[in-house]
Amino acid sequence: MMENSPQKISEEVYEFGGQLIPKSEVRDYIARIEEAMKDGVEIDIPVNHHFSHGVYAREMVVPKGVLLVGKIHKFKNLNIMSKGEISVLSIDGCVKMQAPFTFVGSPGSKRLFYMHEDTVWTTIHGTSETDLEKIESEFIAKNYEELLSHEEKNLITAEVKPWLG
Repeated sequence: MMENSPQKISEEVYEFGGQLIPKSEVRDYIARIEEAMKDGVEIDIPVNHHFSHGVYAREMVVPKGVLLVGKIHKFKNLNIMSKGEISVLSIDGCVKMQAPFTFVGSPGSKRLFYMHEDTVWTTIHGTSETDLEKIESEFIAKNYEELLSHEEKNLITAEVKPWLG
């Protein structure tokens, strides 16, 4: 189930309920909420790590009523909600999801979650690495400046093509 799905107007703007909202405003809003949450009560959210041939899955079990801010992902990633019902705000839009639900998250996404029910959420990355710190360094940006640096480096690499004369 997916409600309130936004219309993508361009790479940097979405339409929400008739209003055009730049991705940068969504990012700023999520950052303000994350900052305000630092004064609140922090809870321990169990994380299970699963490894298979070329695949790493990070599974969280999150209780009902929790407001959670995720990390900034450098690459597209596969997300599976196998249990629960949540509302999610990200640069991809604002949606209400009910399990079972699977989608591919956009690079640069940082999500704000509200758990309407106890929820099991799994993010999957393609890697043979098993060191959690190295995985986080490869797939997660510490901030948007690091993300922009990563994107610029990839753009420059992609634009450099050998000349065959």
